[in-house]
Amino acid sequence: MTTAALSPLAGRRCQNVLNSVHATHYFSPDLGRELGAAGITHPHAVNFAVRAAALGPVGAGAVAAAFYNYKYELVARHVPAVWETATPGQVLAARARAVDATLRRLLGEEILASAEMAEAARLALRAAEACSRGARPLYAAHADLPVPEEPHLAYWHAATLLREHRGDGHLAVLMSAGLDGLEAMVTHTATGKGMTPKWVFNTRGWSQEDWDAATGRLRERGLLDATGELTERGVALREEIEQETDRLDRAPYEHLGAQGVARLTELGAAFAQAALTAGAFPADLLGKR
Repeated sequence: MTTAALSPLAGRRCQNVLNSVHATHYFSPDLGRELGAAGITHPHAVNFAVRAAALGPVGAGAVAAAFYNYKYELVARHVPAVWETATPGQVLAARARAVDATLRRLLGEEILASAEMAEAARLALRAAEACSRGARPLYAAHADLPVPEEPHLAYWHAATLLREHRGDGHLAVLMSAGLDGLEAMVTHTATGKGMTPKWVFNTRGWSQEDWDAATGRLRERGLLDATGELTERGVALREEIEQETDRLDRAPYEHLGAQGVARLTELGAAFAQAALTAGAFPADLLGKR
């Protein structure tokens, strides 16, 4: 029996739908409620705490390095001070409660208790077996956390592992391409698939002046034109970045196999669509303006 070959974009597509479910908690009122009960109320502090907690009580430098596209000064306003309010362990417990509440609200009890959810959790965890820790700090930190027993939380945990595995590799590729954190966001926004400048300013700490300066540097490199659109060279660079990220992230999906990846993508797409339909994300989150 011949095993079907994994198509070049299969891993990227699979990870995209898994990441959609992972990301729901960042925009969920449940997260603010749970972290608020732990004493963390500022939205930026909440964001830094929930994503960095797996690393332990690290300082601003470690968080800025691992997150890459946040302005250091914004990070330093909240880290490491946030760990004086709640320990990483307390933050992780609050995050787990928030994720549980968010998925129950967005997907509904029927989906959470379904055979499809249990199957998706098994497939995603199977793929994550082939992830590697080397030079991947956020993935490695999350890989040390226990796998939840409930299928929907196990699915979310595996989606998180696969997201951070790809993300850590992506940052290495961005550095190799000579794009700093803000330049990477400007070029991603120019594709129409990244966050709007409004959301970049509100969540990453950058100003319009910072954005304009990064845009100027990218124009000098021939990556953006006078209107802020990607040039042919810019389009090519963004595709090279994604292809190299795919290469560094190929092992989990080869491990799962083409049939398993196709099935996980099918299941994950259904969950992601259900979350989207339930209003999981702001309408103005993505786009060029």
